[in-house]
Amino acid sequence: MSICIVRLGTSRSPNEGLRIGTVRRPPRGVPKSEYSRQNWYDVWFPNLSPCPETMKQGQQAKTQADWKAFFRKFRAEMTTPENSRTLDLLAALSHQTNFSIGCYCADEEHCHRSVLRALLLERGAEVEG
Repeated sequence: MSICIVRLGTSRSPNEGLRIGTVRRPPRGVPKSEYSRQNWYDVWFPNLSPCPETMKQGQQAKTQADWKAFFRKFRAEMTTPENSRTLDLLAALSHQTNFSIGCYCADEEHCHRSVLRALLLERGAEVEG
């Protein structure tokens, strides 16, 4: 059992399980009834996405220093009790079932999902790849 970290909107891998969208906004121009069928996500969970201000900071990042500042700020957001408990829950579930979390960004290295990967691994989650 494990968590897959994915780019939303891409083809699903075998045994990926439930796909959780950790994005601030749903995909534009896609009816809700199509989210799952078009491989966006099965469940929308914006709680694990950057707040709008932090998301804007990430979208404007150009230098390595900008990216480090974005990652540091997002990591700090994930320390709230609610977010911390959510990450603990996902880490525990990763030992029982397959599921995936994802975002729209093409490059995981410049995406909040790289921080989610690190935070889940720190909690002992089984993470694929």
